[in-house]
Amino acid sequence: MFTSESVTEGHPDKLCDQISDAIVDQFLRRDPFSRVIAECAVSTSIVFLSARFESDAVVDFTKIARQMIKQVGYNEPDFSAKTASIVTSLKELPKSEYRYRDEKKLSEDEIERIPVNDQVTVFGFACNQTPALMPLPIWLAHQLAKRLSAARQEKILPYLAPDGKTQVAIEYRDRRPQRIHSITVLASQNKQLVSEMVNDKRLQEDIREAIVNFVFEDEPIRPDNDTRIFIDSDDFFAIGGPAVHSGLTGRKNAIDTYGEYSRHSGAALSGKDPTRIDRIGAYVARYAAKNVVAAGLAEECEVQLSYSIGLSRPVSILVETFGTGKIPDEEITALLEEHFDFRLAGIIRQFNLRFLPEIVKGGFYRKLAVYGHVGRMDLGILPWEETDKVPVLQGFKL
Repeated sequence: MFTSESVTEGHPDKLCDQISDAIVDQFLRRDPFSRVIAECAVSTSIVFLSARFESDAVVDFTKIARQMIKQVGYNEPDFSAKTASIVTSLKELPKSEYRYRDEKKLSEDEIERIPVNDQVTVFGFACNQTPALMPLPIWLAHQLAKRLSAARQEKILPYLAPDGKTQVAIEYRDRRPQRIHSITVLASQNKQLVSEMVNDKRLQEDIREAIVNFVFEDEPIRPDNDTRIFIDSDDFFAIGGPAVHSGLTGRKNAIDTYGEYSRHSGAALSGKDPTRIDRIGAYVARYAAKNVVAAGLAEECEVQLSYSIGLSRPVSILVETFGTGKIPDEEITALLEEHFDFRLAGIIRQFNLRFLPEIVKGGFYRKLAVYGHVGRMDLGILPWEETDKVPVLQGFKL
């Protein structure tokens, strides 16, 4: 049995991720060659922003934070966009040698000479448990969390507050999902409405009908008579949000990736521009793993990339197919080395990572900051979710 959890955009950690990535979006929208690292922490009535950057853009950090708090939906006396105190610690970075490089205009030799600026090991994963080639537990947990948020925003359940959690436990047999063991939905409530509108019985009925039943209506594996469904809003979590528990950028890496079904890097994904290999390396690793599974070379695939400062290519590429590979893992590794570009500048070039915030309405990186950076079918086709390498890989399928 395996369990994964997700949270809504009102969870304090996710609020911090969204603020950090909204800052990254604004820098890149105004100057695609910006370098920026933005981190955020929130607690009762306070937001702390820390950023280091090199850019020609002028960015209003405080305004971005207040906009995100308002957009997420916090208007409680203990935490709101209007009254929260915002403290900033900002530092301008020294000029970089590669400051204005446009990877699209570089030769292969120039791409090869651009090293990574950090040392990190990143992971990408894919499996054939869902249409998005994601593990089923995290996929379902995200669907429940998104629906919980939609029910609040669309006033289907108007008494809900922004903060919420979901959890799904799946029973497996021979590495294949068989049934839903349990579902947990933890919903915070607007304290101005809850006393006059909602009791525990109504909460249970509303969540089952508007959230759980809605999400599983079209799912091939649904709750059965023995599935345990827990719906709660205890006194501690009644209103949720930063007034109850603090938040920090990068503290939900498992939710950002594969729900712990696969390994992931300890480095945060949000709050970093595309020159940070600890962010975009995770994207290209997912791209490689997804194409391997989509090509039918394996039912499950984990790709590990290890990078070292001063080198353009990973020092190690490791593939694990958990006994599901149609060809040896070593041969899949060789295929990835031949057909995928894992160099820093090559990843930026292929995925157009500098210019997406300007192209995508409403920001690009901010949308990744909640409900996962991978497997996002709701955002259209992300560059690292493409399966365009399938034709070159399928020729090696047994």
